[in-house]
Amino acid sequence: MIPPIGAIGAALPQSSLAGVSPTETQGVTGVGGASTATGVESTSGGESGGFGGALTEAISSLEGTQQSADGAAQALATGTASNPESAVVTVENAQLAMQLASQIRTKAVEAAQQIFQTQV
Repeated sequence: MIPPIGAIGAALPQSSLAGVSPTETQGVTGVGGASTATGVESTSGGESGGFGGALTEAISSLEGTQQSADGAAQALATGTASNPESAVVTVENAQLAMQLASQIRTKAVEAAQQIFQTQV
């Protein structure tokens, strides 16, 4: 199973998430799909959704990561963040997740173009 986009490179020790609310860490998962913040694995209950399901799950994870980063950035800007370091880490994880998603999209477009140019 391919881990969600937000799961790659987002493995954080629990101590770095101190001061960030559970709703802000909901999209943060460790490598391999094991969640470090909520204790929930991102599986579809045994259903075989195929590529479309995996893509939908990855985009949902990316959206959750971006929303948690938005909340952390707002808390940091307003001075309500109890742990500024964890807020910065959350924002950096969201940035890395977005960069990874962009690179994956670019590679997928290149692969599709190469397939369409293949002569039979």
